[in-house]
Amino acid sequence: MKKEKNFLKTLGKQLATFKIVFLLLFNISIAKADLILPNTNYEAFDVVQIQLLALKNNDKIYKNSGIEQTWNFAHPNNKKITGPLDRFTLMIKGEGYKMLLNHIEHSITLVQSGDNWAQFEVTVLDQSKTYHKFNWQVEKYEKSGPLKDCWLTTGVSSPVSLGSSV
Repeated sequence: MKKEKNFLKTLGKQLATFKIVFLLLFNISIAKADLILPNTNYEAFDVVQIQLLALKNNDKIYKNSGIEQTWNFAHPNNKKITGPLDRFTLMIKGEGYKMLLNHIEHSITLVQSGDNWAQFEVTVLDQSKTYHKFNWQVEKYEKSGPLKDCWLTTGVSSPVSLGSSV
C-alpha cells in the first residue's frame, strides 16, 4: 500500500511537470508562429520593412523576437558570415547595430535595383535621437528549396551617423 502511494505521488509530480513543460513549449510555439517567414509574396521593399519593424519592436512578441524575425530574412550566404542566431543576436546588440533596436522611426529609399537584387538607403532615428544611415541590400534566392525566389537580405552596411535631431 505504501509503495502504491509513493508510486502515485511520483506519477502525479511527473504529470504536473509534463503539463508545465507542455504549456511552456506550446506558448513558445505560438509565439514563434507569429513571426513572418520568407515567401514569394514579399517584394524587396517589404522584406526591409518587415526587418526594420521587427527591430523597432524587438521584444514585443518575446525577448529578441525582432532579431529572430530579421534573421529569418537573412540570405543563407549572409548567415554564413554572421554565424548562427546566437552570434547574430550579439552582433545586433553590439556597438555597430544596437541603434536599430527599439528605434523611434525609419525611412527606406530605393537606391537602385535589378531583376534579382535591390539596394536601399535606410535612415533610422535611434532612442538617443540620432540619425543613422545604412545601405541595405536584398537579393532573390535562386537555388531550389523553400526559399527559392524569396527576397532575402544579403548585406547591411555599417551605420553612418547623420547627427542629432535636437
